Amino acid sequence: MNIRFAVSALALTAATSANAQDLAQSGSDWFVAGQTTIQEILDRQPNTNTARNVIVLVADGNGVSTNYATRLFMGQQEGGLGEDYVLPYEGNDFYNALVKTYNINAQTPDSAPTAGALNTGVKQRFNLINLGENAIHDDCTTEADNGLDLFSEMMTEAGKSVGIVSTARITHATPAAVYARTANRNWEDAVPEECESSRDIATQLIDQMEAGVIDFALGGGGRYFAPEGTAHGEITGSRADDSDLVARAMDLGAQFASNQEEFDALSLDGSAPVLGLFEDSHMMYEYDRTGEPSLAEMTAAAIEYLSTNEDGFYLEIEAGRVDHANHAGNLYRTLTDGVAFAEAVAIADEMTDDEDTLLIVTADHEHAIAFNGYCGRGSDITGLCYDIAQEGIEHTDELVLAADGKPYSIVGYLNGAGSVLIEQEDGTFSGERPDVDQETVTDPDYLQQALVPMSSETHSGVDVAAYAKGPFAHLVSGTLEQNVLFHVMHHAVFGAGE
Repeated sequence: MNIRFAVSALALTAATSANAQDLAQSGSDWFVAGQTTIQEILDRQPNTNTARNVIVLVADGNGVSTNYATRLFMGQQEGGLGEDYVLPYEGNDFYNALVKTYNINAQTPDSAPTAGALNTGVKQRFNLINLGENAIHDDCTTEADNGLDLFSEMMTEAGKSVGIVSTARITHATPAAVYARTANRNWEDAVPEECESSRDIATQLIDQMEAGVIDFALGGGGRYFAPEGTAHGEITGSRADDSDLVARAMDLGAQFASNQEEFDALSLDGSAPVLGLFEDSHMMYEYDRTGEPSLAEMTAAAIEYLSTNEDGFYLEIEAGRVDHANHAGNLYRTLTDGVAFAEAVAIADEMTDDEDTLLIVTADHEHAIAFNGYCGRGSDITGLCYDIAQEGIEHTDELVLAADGKPYSIVGYLNGAGSVLIEQEDGTFSGERPDVDQETVTDPDYLQQALVPMSSETHSGVDVAAYAKGPFAHLVSGTLEQNVLFHVMHHAVFGAGE
């Protein structure tokens, strides 16, 4: 018998018998959903239009693990088990990739150079913003010869408008990367005396507003925009010099807002720049928010304002406090701010057209967050690990116990303020895990148990995800260096016609 013929006949028989509708599992909801997903992916066609608008939404510190927890939390808040929930940017109409976040000189990244990579197309050094690889942290003499061109400036030169929205200080690392260059990300309101030619980050924001680069800016950090003791609405300055940057912005014709009422009264017709500073430092966590706009509200206002420019716009939106709650070891606020971010993404998607708007959803880095145990479906992601049911789907009512006989939360941190190791009078660290219950660990103020004692939990070098839709979104694919996302944006706007 011809062996080649026999193999071909066998393959044909196998192919015939493997028609999807003929398989034993074809009636399963999981199987049907899988077939639907494949068809949706097959139907997806690359969009090669020139992008008129670019929106980058960054959930600071929202790596794949933090994003997983937010997915479960949002799904459970909406009454489901959580695991199968689809966040607004996780649908099959988005392309996606993994993103490597390390800095030039750091395995575990910092927000300043990671955000800088998104805005310049090159990786940068730890704690620097938008300076080339020969710049040195804290050395202002290396600024002048190492400044990088910014995507915001390129968009301005093309006649487009530029906006920034953040729940962190508007001078913090991620929003600052849209408009500033500095040898130290912490020079938010002052530079060392010997750095006569350097400009602090807050001053650079108003410089860029005067230059016509920044048209719209909302966030926190009001204390850095006025002299010490000088009040503008709800904010009070703390600058050591006599520079009143809020007054300077208003002299340039800018509208100013410092609370919800003033935000609601802003004119969004594009006729005057907008500066909103809603807290002296960072804006409130979403769980605690009162008297100031939500991230979704600020996103909607930014898009309405920037859309008045017929030539298009660039907008960066940051959910900065996802990062801060992770640093605090406070899962509940991490996730409520994660939900606020997801709502902002949904608003941005709803208000724009995929035909001419490139939407990129990503993070700058991950945190040292960890997931414990073999937990059953639907276990409250903010709570304790419940056992897997042998029948049915949802978890049992039995807690899973560790070797010490105590239950444990699903989420913990490898380091942080919730460490089970406590400093003793002699300076040594010792301790054991406390016995906890569901009510304790699901309290919004609870700090997750951690191992290594630190006052502030650290970032990690784990990949983040990027999701994209719109012109040239299909370039967001595979595993990318973080700076490549800039090149996707640049090609979508400037390279599509080449």
